[in-house]
Amino acid sequence: MQPKHYFFLLLFLCLNSLHSQTLLIPERVFDGMAMHEDWVVAVNENRITYAGPMDGLKTAGSYTKQELKGMTLMPGIIEGHSHLLLHPYNETEWNDQVLKESPAERAIRGVVHAEKSLMSGVTSMRDLGSEGAGYTDVYLKKTIDDNIVPGPRTLMAGPAIVATGAYGPKGFHNGVTVPLGAVPVSGRDEAIKEVRTQLGNGANLIKIYADYRWGKDEPSQPTFLQEEIDAMVSAATTAGRYVVAHASTPEGMRRAILGGVETIEHGDAGTLEIFNLMKENGVALCPTLAAGDAIEQYKGWKKGTEPDPERVTKKKKSFQLALASGVDIVFGGDVGVFTHGENYRELELMVEYGMEPIKALQSATSVNARILHFDGLGSIKNGYLADIIALEGNPLEDISQMKNVRFVMKDGIVYKNE
Repeated sequence: MQPKHYFFLLLFLCLNSLHSQTLLIPERVFDGMAMHEDWVVAVNENRITYAGPMDGLKTAGSYTKQELKGMTLMPGIIEGHSHLLLHPYNETEWNDQVLKESPAERAIRGVVHAEKSLMSGVTSMRDLGSEGAGYTDVYLKKTIDDNIVPGPRTLMAGPAIVATGAYGPKGFHNGVTVPLGAVPVSGRDEAIKEVRTQLGNGANLIKIYADYRWGKDEPSQPTFLQEEIDAMVSAATTAGRYVVAHASTPEGMRRAILGGVETIEHGDAGTLEIFNLMKENGVALCPTLAAGDAIEQYKGWKKGTEPDPERVTKKKKSFQLALASGVDIVFGGDVGVFTHGENYRELELMVEYGMEPIKALQSATSVNARILHFDGLGSIKNGYLADIIALEGNPLEDISQMKNVRFVMKDGIVYKNE
């Protein structure tokens, strides 16, 4: 954001703060569960105080009215899988981002990415790993929370944890030490110590890699032993935190599920049996459809004119199996692999791959709020925090309208009003 843009943003926020009671009047309201016509939403300070028909609000005259003609008003989007410190791999390969971009540069990029995310309607996000930048993500969270820079509410995973030898960058002889994209551990004791270290340094949750590629271009294989996963989950839950797992193989997913993780990230090769096991154990799936779609396009796939590549075909099938199992679906695109602020791409693919539009919107709001521990968010109802967006048209009729966000309110403050 240019300096003059910061000036105007700060001026706008100051002017907006003069109006503590606002009545939002859209064409329709999605409350996190269902769509309603002819509703209004009242906000006092940073809380929603009413949602329903105009004639049900007896004090409507005391509010400053904000017309949102032709728009759908809804809870702010909750992004479930992001990397604010990464940028698209067709700009700079992941290896070069980890090896050549300093934590300072990546922090500056993260500030830009956070602002883009907020302006696109993402008012909350779970960020799943700094990818070689230590605790830079935790420090970025602090600057957002302290209102130094604009951005979504965040939950940060810190550096993430991998099995020794499994993660990159790779390709160097054993006399060369390079930064890794996550912290390697081996054995129960090392695993417990690293969990405690990350929590002590400010991580809000723990991310582990339950499977990964041991060699270049090899298929993924399980990494951690069951006892190592069990130990990390136990250490985290004892501290009141939780664990999520990168996992794409059936065995890696199974170990993570039995170990007690709360969400599986990716799940590319998940089977109906595995998805049923997830449902039985209350483990949700974050499928990250948009990341795989983007990577295939970076490789040269001309989407829309060429047949789906094998990776996309398999992903569609596994996602449809997940839907059939009834497992909870977390909206999260692995944004950072693709452009920040284009989070809507995941919603488009969720619908394209077979999810009902209403279910996709629920996933990005009320479902994510419940699963990701964003209390008091994800719904338009009395007493909830005023994280509210409005967009053109009706996303139930055309999910692509999610790219046309025209109004963004976070914590009762309007950041965008077009």
